[in-house]
Amino acid sequence: MKKLLLILTSFILFTSSTVEKSDLSEQVNARIKSIYIYNFTKYIEWPEDYKEGNFVIGFIGSNTSLLTELSKMAGTKQVGNQAIQIRNISSIDNSDKFNIIYILTEKSVQLSEVLSKMKGKSTLIITDKPGLAKQGACINFVVVDSKQKIELNKTNIAKSNLKVATTLVTMATEVN
Repeated sequence: MKKLLLILTSFILFTSSTVEKSDLSEQVNARIKSIYIYNFTKYIEWPEDYKEGNFVIGFIGSNTSLLTELSKMAGTKQVGNQAIQIRNISSIDNSDKFNIIYILTEKSVQLSEVLSKMKGKSTLIITDKPGLAKQGACINFVVVDSKQKIELNKTNIAKSNLKVATTLVTMATEVN
């Protein structure tokens, strides 16, 4: 009986740790991306009128772990004197004002719509699907050799009336 109990306990612990590892991997990736996003705020300069009110990060797509991490960050951090506001959005109005819009992979088809509606505005567009930095995104998350990296398109950043610090450029892979 003790042997059967030991086998059952071992099986339960093994299967639950496998699930936790998968969940943990997603949570770790979400944490890494939220740290990157916060650090982008230190190396990107927005115009004066974007330094008033809340610092708004729009989030297009569905990733509970990332949304949770961004919300935690917003609860404890600021950008300059601005409180961080996270908005999960499904569509954008031309009158919306965002400092950052992050488009997840499953919603990447919305990139052209976002670019159109944000044209002439100082919004940093971030994506996480290969090739999108060449299609209009300012920064794109990529995985290289199992490590989270970023691609940066200085031309797209300049089109958004933003300035990027050399420090961020040197940390990223530059694409055109």
